[in-house]
Amino acid sequence: MAASSNRITLGPLVAAIDQGTSSTRFLVFNAKTAELLSHHQVEIKQSFPKEGWVEEDPKEILQSVYECMDRTCEKLTQLNIDISNIKAIGVTNQRETTLVWDKETGEPLYNAIVWLDLRTQSTVERLINKTPGKNKNHLKTGLPISTYFSAVKLRWLMDNVEKVHEAVLSHRAMFGTVDSWLIWCLTGGKKGGVHCTDVTNCLGDQSAALVGQMCFKDGQAKNTYGTGCFLLKNVGTKPVMSDHGLLTTVAYKLGRDKPACYALEGSVAIAGAVVRWLKDNLGIIQTSTELEKLAADVGTSYGCYFVPAFSGLYAPYWEPSARGIICGLTQFTNRSHLAFAALEAVCFQTREILDAMNQDSCIHLSQLQVDGGMTSNRLLMQLQADILCIPVVKPSMPETTALGAAMAAGAAEGVSVWSLNPEDLTEVTSEKFEPQINPEESELRYARWKKAVQRAMNWETTEPVNNGDGTSIFSSVPLGFYILGSMFMLIGAKYIAGQCESE
Repeated sequence: MAASSNRITLGPLVAAIDQGTSSTRFLVFNAKTAELLSHHQVEIKQSFPKEGWVEEDPKEILQSVYECMDRTCEKLTQLNIDISNIKAIGVTNQRETTLVWDKETGEPLYNAIVWLDLRTQSTVERLINKTPGKNKNHLKTGLPISTYFSAVKLRWLMDNVEKVHEAVLSHRAMFGTVDSWLIWCLTGGKKGGVHCTDVTNCLGDQSAALVGQMCFKDGQAKNTYGTGCFLLKNVGTKPVMSDHGLLTTVAYKLGRDKPACYALEGSVAIAGAVVRWLKDNLGIIQTSTELEKLAADVGTSYGCYFVPAFSGLYAPYWEPSARGIICGLTQFTNRSHLAFAALEAVCFQTREILDAMNQDSCIHLSQLQVDGGMTSNRLLMQLQADILCIPVVKPSMPETTALGAAMAAGAAEGVSVWSLNPEDLTEVTSEKFEPQINPEESELRYARWKKAVQRAMNWETTEPVNNGDGTSIFSSVPLGFYILGSMFMLIGAKYIAGQCESE
């Protein structure tokens, strides 16, 4: 009998495109039970053309979406699940990553500039220097002036990429974040594609995770561990402005006539990215899963602290001049201690955000809900509970970002196959990690981390170095002679060494 006649009827299905910084996924859920039925994932390559620059290929991103959709549908067909029951597709995506494309040809005019990118640091510094008191929060929008956001990236593209400049002048340029690019392409592209977004950046990945974790009440929060780390707390229908380095952002707006709900957000640039760095740059591990075993072998960093400020520091500092450091090294330190310190760094950065959030909000968290790829690392989850001194709760189904996008799509006007009424929401099974060390030890380790952070500050600046009186160090004649003399001595030494070897 043909497979098509044995198709399983599960009722309405809803899919989600989860386009993240490191990978793309396409997932299909049962709208009645929230069960994940099938998915496929494709990794995304990143390029680093210059120090601090991070780019991705928009065509590769789009192709990864097509591949994930095709492969997931193939898997569903093999399971005899009727893919025609997919009623809607939600989109969730990496936020702030910036693209410009030609609406007539459909071609990208430059690579996507990833949210982590630092090329706009000089622009940001100039903008901050123009504000009264050089205040990075001068705009009062809930967002600081930072390299993180899309506007300065778009300015750079217009000023530095001739194709973009010409397309803007001829009214052919389209700008958007990844959600806008994908939706435009998937709805027809140059043949009438829809150019849009929404108040949450098309349910940006962190907003989607908040929905997927069912944080619909004031004070509920979640922390997502992906390429970066993002802690969001629902603050209700009135925005709360932070006095402690957090962002005020739109959490979600689930319907035209529904009010927008807001969140306080703490953003950490480097979380899972540090694992990729240990693997690809240092070769300490061959696969991401090795990190947990390596760190567990020693169970301590032995006084080694790692501040992975590869893209400066985000919340609560918003300091683009910071750079990564590893300190507290001794002859006893080995790669296992460094692996442990890398995991601790993710947890310490979360602690900094949670402290700021507790200061800004009258509702302190009694436990932390978590999700994202790194939550499969059980040692990391236990370390997080130890450093926060509160329980960490991990759902049994970690794909909450995609689930949130699917829930919003399924509940949308004209679809209405997924109920978001509290009584209809499926109860999520979870695992809880309780703190296992005393608070005094946690505070000691955290205090030493804070010392390491201070040593990472003000490492890199686009301003010329001067000797304190406004003049460049190179305008000093004695120092100039010293530098030139040292260079000539080095060149001479290499020449003499070469002559000796040839004899």
